[in-house]
Amino acid sequence: MDTSTSSPINKEKIQSISKLFKVISDPTRLSILFLLQKKELSVGNIVLALDMEQSAISHQLKILKDSHLVKARREGKSMVYSLDDLHVFSILEQVLTHINELEQ
Repeated sequence: MDTSTSSPINKEKIQSISKLFKVISDPTRLSILFLLQKKELSVGNIVLALDMEQSAISHQLKILKDSHLVKARREGKSMVYSLDDLHVFSILEQVLTHINELEQ
């Protein structure tokens, strides 16, 4: 095997990186992340902000939670969501910078 052309990152890490990009590539999930960047919100507040059905928002929140990007806590009868990992915004800021450069 030619080591000069092999990836410096193992296949499992490549798969993990790909999975993260798949999770954050969905417009609804991105919108939820940006909403939660400002403050924690209940499912109902996210539904109102995005004007979507609660079942659709809950489905997206489960994907974000399973990916350790958001966390939930119970407050009375409601679930309140907040960001679990701020590192994702470093990635998103770099993408925004790249997009802004392309638009100039």
